[in-house]
Amino acid sequence: MSPPLRVIFAGTPDFAAASLAAMLASQHRIVAVYTQPDRPAGRGRKLTASPVKSLALEHDLPVLQPATLKSADVQAELAAHQADIMVVVAYGLILPQAVLDIPRLGCLNVHASLLPRWRGAAPIQRAIEAGDSESGVTIMQMDAGLDTGDMLLTRRTPITATTTGGELHDTLAQVGGEAIVKALDALAAKGLAATPQPQEGVSYAAKLSKAEAELDFTRPADELAAKVRAFNPWPVAWCACGDERLRLLMAEAADRREDEATTAPGTLLSPDADALRIACGTQGDEVLRVTRAQLPGGKPLAARDLLNAGSERLCPGQVLGHAREESV
Repeated sequence: MSPPLRVIFAGTPDFAAASLAAMLASQHRIVAVYTQPDRPAGRGRKLTASPVKSLALEHDLPVLQPATLKSADVQAELAAHQADIMVVVAYGLILPQAVLDIPRLGCLNVHASLLPRWRGAAPIQRAIEAGDSESGVTIMQMDAGLDTGDMLLTRRTPITATTTGGELHDTLAQVGGEAIVKALDALAAKGLAATPQPQEGVSYAAKLSKAEAELDFTRPADELAAKVRAFNPWPVAWCACGDERLRLLMAEAADRREDEATTAPGTLLSPDADALRIACGTQGDEVLRVTRAQLPGGKPLAARDLLNAGSERLCPGQVLGHAREESV
């Protein structure tokens, strides 16, 4: 067996904690953990440690939380750990070139997409929203660009017609942990071939915002369904329901019934046993079939349970969403 590597780990959320957990179970030695400073959370806005910090402290690992890595003192402290390599997973801070150059084997990133597709902040959700049939994890040798480094290892996973953002996040978190350990093992043993990213097929995954979660029912049904799944569990797709908000958690495109007349986009059609049905498309001639939703003040429920409750807020003929001005 090849000698273990001395590793600095840098990460912050649950996705990163999965990679740290996998590395803790490996032969490699974590010599320091870098994570974002504690942030206010919850109703009391109490300072809360990141998932990575919590896991690191459980294993008595030294934890450092600098606000930036640009300081010469911070860089000197990082170099003092004499790490062979640094692994970065959803850390949230930019690594300047001086930091990238410190470890003997450089810095690796666990990125939740099949690069060069979906560089950027929200690759998991954007892949589902765009209707991609697969996603995956790329272990990348970091450089100064935005997710532009050479690829060392790739693992693929399918995106199905029911995959949500949360489900794909959890799958890729586990895949990422397995992949980074394999990459470290290979580097420790005999090295790992690096493949430059293709120039074709580059796309950028913009950061998610609450503002884009409101559904526009003039859009096609398949586009809306993908958005609903991508934005579950955050920021959660929604539409106006009278003066309140209806949160949509699972949906699919469906066929309009032969006896149904075309109606305005956003109109609640007659439901079926398991779903709300909403007219959509520019002419209102497509159908979004919603199988899971949440009314204000209620819990997320299967649509059949909402229907069985006989909610007066979800009567056929009601128009959901805000009125939108037609373009002149």
